[in-house]
Amino acid sequence: MTPISTFLSPSQFLDHWQGHRRLTRRFIAAFPEKELFEFSVGGMRPFAQLAAEVFKMAVPTIEGISTGTWNFDQSPMPKTRDELLQHWDDTTATINRIFPSIPAERFQATMKAFGQWDSTGHALLLYVIDNEIHHRAQASVYLRALGIEPPFFPDRS
Repeated sequence: MTPISTFLSPSQFLDHWQGHRRLTRRFIAAFPEKELFEFSVGGMRPFAQLAAEVFKMAVPTIEGISTGTWNFDQSPMPKTRDELLQHWDDTTATINRIFPSIPAERFQATMKAFGQWDSTGHALLLYVIDNEIHHRAQASVYLRALGIEPPFFPDRS
């Protein structure tokens, strides 16, 4: 087998992902409470639902990559911004706990995620991040429509 050149270490990848999560958290916090759960544009879902989708994908995906066990997140939808932020923070802590335990070979292995999608571990993780970025862009449109300047997207500190 030809050795695979590594662009990012797992630790660097996790740091990159958590930078996106820190930014998305600032987007959640930027919304007025009511609009977070009710405002939408063009029939899209409110940002609270989009953010919940993101946190409901993250842990089940890394658990599946790590262990081969794929379970959908069945947690209830948060009812307030504070509850949503708490779920976000809990998910972040779980990601930080589980991610380092993913065996290195699982990033390149092909697996059937949730019994439905054939993909490699790293491609699944990139999809989770891509989905978060997509929904954050929707949130940016929502905030601008509400007259609120979105958080500066290059700042992931």
